[in-house]
Amino acid sequence: MFKDWECKSARQMLSLCLLPHELVAESEEALLRHLREVAKRGLGMERMRCLKAAASCSIGIREGTELAKFELKLLLTQYELLESKFEELEEKLDELLEQIPHVKQLMAIKGIGRDSIAGFLAEVGDIERYRHPKQIIKLAGLNLKENTSGKHKGSTKITKRGRKRLRALLFRVIMPLVAKNRAFKALHQYYTKRPDNPLKKMQSLIALCNKLIRVLFGVLKKGHRFSEEKMLQDIPRFTTVSLAT
Repeated sequence: MFKDWECKSARQMLSLCLLPHELVAESEEALLRHLREVAKRGLGMERMRCLKAAASCSIGIREGTELAKFELKLLLTQYELLESKFEELEEKLDELLEQIPHVKQLMAIKGIGRDSIAGFLAEVGDIERYRHPKQIIKLAGLNLKENTSGKHKGSTKITKRGRKRLRALLFRVIMPLVAKNRAFKALHQYYTKRPDNPLKKMQSLIALCNKLIRVLFGVLKKGHRFSEEKMLQDIPRFTTVSLAT
């Protein structure tokens, strides 16, 4: 993933509206001076030489350069407009989140970010509408059903009858939680490695998504403070699970 200053450098370079053969003709010093106006680090003569070497390998046509530059300027203008709108959206998002009780407590949970919280609230709506986290689990289509027919007893799977975007959001959130949050990581290891009835990786992630819903519900609805240790100690069977860093 590119860093912010690298993206700014690339955009600033594009703003010169130089085609590859024109870029090769420019002096390295002039290009470097132009880029350093927006990026104060990580730029040197060696980077400029690599850039010009890449441009020299271009096999693009050289006809219609005037319209090509016009199109590039138009695309850059559109990009800058979208970027400014995204900045406005982020500011508005921060304002709205500040109005919701206990959001700061959620932000303090390691592995959960602002966008994840906003996405969850956007899908769920007013948390006061729900009496129990099972209602949100059902809304997400993460409640279990057993496939049976007559005397045949099939496998148990999630219904997937809820909101697809909410379910997808929860899975996106649970992955960094399992990687960064000690409690969720320990639970995942326990679920998948316990001697009795170990779960497959996906089954464990589904269980953890449901656990995450209960955590979010408890904080937003009742103002509970999230504790990694308490999340395990509240469940007797998990009291022996080690919270390895």
